[in-house]
Amino acid sequence: QVQFVESGGGLVQPGGSLRLSCVVSGSIFSILPMGWYRQAPGKQRELVASISSGGSTNYADSGKGRFTISRDNAKNTLYLQMISLKPEDTAVYYCNADVGGGIKVYWGQGTQVTVSS
Repeated sequence: QVQFVESGGGLVQPGGSLRLSCVVSGSIFSILPMGWYRQAPGKQRELVASISSGGSTNYADSGKGRFTISRDNAKNTLYLQMISLKPEDTAVYYCNADVGGGIKVYWGQGTQVTVSS
């Protein structure tokens, strides 16, 4: 059974940094285009960064210049390095395949990121 497990969230002050990780069980990780999504209270889930199986990356305007997505196929792990965090980055962050907005059965619990002074 494939599982996506996110970690690395927490409470950080504005301007701070966090590195999120997502470990994917199973052997499919290396062939999947992957994405980091987030959902803030009262808002729809949005894709903030994506990376192809070959390592090409794309970012939503909200994260350009501040977020860096990367992957380690040998470790079945996806990362999101976030710097210069803002209160509006507060959300639950999820990893999932970058396919059709995410594959339903792959949604995990996410990791909470709270940016507040």
